[in-house]
Amino acid sequence: MSRQDRPTIRDVARAAGVSKGTVSFALNGRPGVAKETRARILAAARELGWTPSTKARALSVSRSFAVGLVLAREPELLGADPFFPAFIAGVERTLSDRGQALVLQVVPEAEEEAGYRRLADAGRVDGVFLLDLRVVDPRIELMDRLGLPAVSIARPDVPSGFPAVLVEDRPGITAAVRHLAELGHRRIAHVAGPAHFLHGSRRAQAFAQALAEAGLPAGPVVEADFSAAGGAAATRTLLAAGDRPTAIVYANDLMAIAGLAVAHEYGLAVPAQLSVTGFDDTELAGYVSPALTSVRTDPYLWGREAAQVLLDLIESGRAGDVPVPAGQLMIRASTAPPPP
Repeated sequence: MSRQDRPTIRDVARAAGVSKGTVSFALNGRPGVAKETRARILAAARELGWTPSTKARALSVSRSFAVGLVLAREPELLGADPFFPAFIAGVERTLSDRGQALVLQVVPEAEEEAGYRRLADAGRVDGVFLLDLRVVDPRIELMDRLGLPAVSIARPDVPSGFPAVLVEDRPGITAAVRHLAELGHRRIAHVAGPAHFLHGSRRAQAFAQALAEAGLPAGPVVEADFSAAGGAAATRTLLAAGDRPTAIVYANDLMAIAGLAVAHEYGLAVPAQLSVTGFDDTELAGYVSPALTSVRTDPYLWGREAAQVLLDLIESGRAGDVPVPAGQLMIRASTAPPPP
């Protein structure tokens, strides 16, 4: 398609039945446009195949019209964990609607700071997402020094002037432990995520607190890395112990599904001899055998909200925290009363 053939803002305005100014406000995510009108304009832009002239916009306002995400994970783990594609899909949905791009870097943890510095020094992005928060996360201070607007997924445990998507890990783990306690389980274990990740630490803390609130003794906790291999190794450690648990609460579905396979290796019937719960309620959770009891979260929504907040922060210089629904326990066939 030649430049002359490309649809313009005037074409979008004509199709949506509004002024060019209203189209400009809607396409740039600015306030002052009714929700229904904005939706009609975005739909018209998609139908016409309108795309912004990023080069012209960047020159006019000294912006890159891109945001960054640095993931300090092994690429193999990134591909195996369904959380990340869902989160990134949510981010891309919002960015696409507002004519923005995502710059993604997957780096070893030792090179994470360098990844952010590259994005800032080259002026490649206008802001960044902070995913996988650490305990006492140094990136909060780093973003301040680099002058990069940021939005964190969950509220950090250190002072932060950046907005956050208020993801809460505790209610889902608490619900899983209560469910198992109500079934009659007394020996409940936890396969946790890495303790230096804030969500791994918070889920482990919620597990311990929920046991205490249920009047149960502290259960064994084995730390893993959120991978299937890590979940399998942790499960073998628990099942080889003398006082084997009758239920295991996993910090994500990937480790829980690996745990199901290990239970079969040990000749244990799930849930007759061992109950298992996961976290995230990924699509596969409902199709494994037995279907996995899991805490349903919505990383796609988190991605959409995070992108919206970050773009608002970049454009207006201010944005507030955004609450999202707490995880809900989805009870399926992998949990049952313990063996007599």
